[in-house]
Amino acid sequence: MTTKYQKFGEKSESVAVDCLKKQGYRIIELNYRTKLGEIDIIAKQGETLVFIEVKARKSSRFGRPELAVTPKKQRKISMVALYYLKSTKQSNAKARFDVVAINSAKAKERPSIKIIKNAFELAYK
Repeated sequence: MTTKYQKFGEKSESVAVDCLKKQGYRIIELNYRTKLGEIDIIAKQGETLVFIEVKARKSSRFGRPELAVTPKKQRKISMVALYYLKSTKQSNAKARFDVVAINSAKAKERPSIKIIKNAFELAYK
């Protein structure tokens, strides 16, 4: 059974995908899962492979959504990204990490969506 939090996450990722497509991203994978962890979206923008983390908030009580991509989370995403690159034989590909921050604190308004390109560097230590 899907919880209300999972439904909110799925809806947020769908909103992110729509926004990314409008910005010229070509979606390759959604919810790429390995034993190491998960990457929400893998896309291409031009010749660059982009690993994207989606963070959404319904209120500002816990701060801005992008702040939830902590150094620990960055390391986990980095490990999964390296695994993806190796397993798809793209180790030499140009790649970056973006974050899509969605804030839907004001229920009557459309959510604010911010794409943060190059949100962090490869982090594996």
